[in-house]
Amino acid sequence: MPDVRFNKYYRYAELTNILHSYAEEFPHLVRIESIGKSYENRDIWLLTVTNFTTGTDAEKPALWVDGNIHATELAPSIVCLYLLQTLVTAYGTQADITRCLDSRTFYICPRVNPDGAEWALADKPKFIRSATRPYPEGRESNDGLIMEDIDGDGRILLMRIPDANGAWKICPSEPRLLMRREPTEIGGQYYRVLPEGSIENYDGVQINIQPPQQGLDLNRNFPVMWRQEFQQLGAGPYPASETEVRSLVQFITNHPNITGAVSFHTFGGVIIRPFSYHSDDEFPVNDLRTYQYIGQKGADFTTYPAISAFHDFRYDPKDFISGTFDDWAYDERGIFAWTVEVWSPQNQAGIKDYQHVEWQREHSLEDELKLLRWNDEQLSGKGYVDWYAFDHPQLGQVELGGWNTMYAWVNPPPEFLEREIALFPDWLVWHLLISPRLEIYQTNVHNLGNDIYQVELVVQNTGWLPTYITQKALEKKLVKGCICEIQLPDSVTLITGKLREELGQLEGRAYKPSYPTRRQSDPTQDRAKVKWVVRGSAGSKVQLLARHERAGVVRAEIILA
Repeated sequence: MPDVRFNKYYRYAELTNILHSYAEEFPHLVRIESIGKSYENRDIWLLTVTNFTTGTDAEKPALWVDGNIHATELAPSIVCLYLLQTLVTAYGTQADITRCLDSRTFYICPRVNPDGAEWALADKPKFIRSATRPYPEGRESNDGLIMEDIDGDGRILLMRIPDANGAWKICPSEPRLLMRREPTEIGGQYYRVLPEGSIENYDGVQINIQPPQQGLDLNRNFPVMWRQEFQQLGAGPYPASETEVRSLVQFITNHPNITGAVSFHTFGGVIIRPFSYHSDDEFPVNDLRTYQYIGQKGADFTTYPAISAFHDFRYDPKDFISGTFDDWAYDERGIFAWTVEVWSPQNQAGIKDYQHVEWQREHSLEDELKLLRWNDEQLSGKGYVDWYAFDHPQLGQVELGGWNTMYAWVNPPPEFLEREIALFPDWLVWHLLISPRLEIYQTNVHNLGNDIYQVELVVQNTGWLPTYITQKALEKKLVKGCICEIQLPDSVTLITGKLREELGQLEGRAYKPSYPTRRQSDPTQDRAKVKWVVRGSAGSKVQLLARHERAGVVRAEIILA
């Protein structure tokens, strides 16, 4: 068994070794490949997980799972690693996982952005949004504050500086906390707060924050509703311009068997569905209802609420984000795709029923005190750092302290990591098991006399979802119908029918009401039948094949008799 622990965050080399060790130990279940190179030339590893003895991965419905597209969001890599561990150790003993890997495929990409993660995990960390490539050109600056670890303790905290015009004051009931100064308040001790860092070309008066030279956001670079930099920060020069994004787009497009996608991020403790740029009114009705059902299942499995990006997770109520992975996967690939924001410090502290984005702007002192108690009682004081004096090279005496966000906020503290990531495998397995699944319902051979036979093949979709997955896929003509083929030996000839018949789409059970009502009926729209008439001698073997790019491949052999 690979030597892996789920209470730490792995740097690239160690993660690479772990992933390869799974493929070496479980070759019947796991294969590894590089689907591209990062900007700094690191491999973007992808694990294909299925029972290869029951068929190739491409001939089975699949679920895409990825993590760590944003640099500091490290927990998603470990979510993917934990899913991998769960699958290989439970196969053969856990019924749903065994059935899932026998009939379906996982594609797992634990670290989409290996460069950004290396920066975040370095001994002297550097925190950026996403990719390490300098962008946009001309943003380079040498004036202002650069966020960095200036005292060499491996953390990037806050700096507080006494300033009569500062916006903050010490909380009277809890002196470790800063709170907002009242609008008309004067005469107290006030502070200016800045990120920990050094200031280049400081004139003794003005402190500007240097815009990051690495301004890309890989999750704004996908080719759906892509907007230019002035409309969408970090979008890149053109859709899928970045090698990391292009690698995902190419792989997923080249694997039409992918029926769903889950991209893990941090933080928020929510399961988010598209659209980011449209209201729910723009959804095909059945797609919205199915999204809501799958989301509720996710909430049941994980305790994370399922929400809408547009209605519940907008940073600006008058604007929207675009160019995101889940929007692209749904709107352009026609599959159900999600963004999962792992971890919620607020929930850990007992703060419930809050709006994630709004809470960041406005919340109560009671919430702050709950978070501080959580830090003291559960984190042994490592999450919130008491303010301490520091001789700043440009500012002189300042204090460093406040929340250690990388430890307590952006990712689960290592000691809480396994408990948090263990929430997801059951939902991911369930999500894959609802995919369409092509199976043979029956085959028949009727002897019509004079060495003439009628051959029948009936196939059915035994999955919950229809073979086309979404109404959006039908609307955009993204998915082909079910194909049935007959393969004849040289001694057998086809009289009527075609060697290759297209039978259209097969429905699933997804659109049924919760209980049958009067006039409820279930026509066999999940089945399709094809007939051939052939001439050949008794005992000849005929091969039948049915395939659907999203529902799999099935084969049968019949003997003329």
